[in-house]
Amino acid sequence: QVQLVESGGGLVQPGGSLKLSCAASGSIFGFNAWGWYRQAPGKERELVAMIFSGGSTHYPDSVKGRFTISRDNAKNTVYLQMNSLKLEDTAVYYCHLLNLGSNYWGQGTQVTVSS
Repeated sequence: QVQLVESGGGLVQPGGSLKLSCAASGSIFGFNAWGWYRQAPGKERELVAMIFSGGSTHYPDSVKGRFTISRDNAKNTVYLQMNSLKLEDTAVYYCHLLNLGSNYWGQGTQVTVSS
């Protein structure tokens, strides 16, 4: 059983930066995909970044050029570097892992962008 633990959320001013981390306990085999999602109050959960086992990445236009997803396979950890944060980036951010056909979610970490 894989468990995901996120860290790094907090309060930041517009234009600032934050780096989120998500560490997986347990073993990850074969093809997998990591993702970061976010959910703002009253809105649906949305994808903000994805990285595949081969290293390719995907971002929606809303964060492209500002957010960067990366992974450390030796540590079973994925990161989300968020720069030039905007008020509308405020949300709970969730880590997701797809591995061997199973979906795993972290508990979520709050990111608040406010002046």
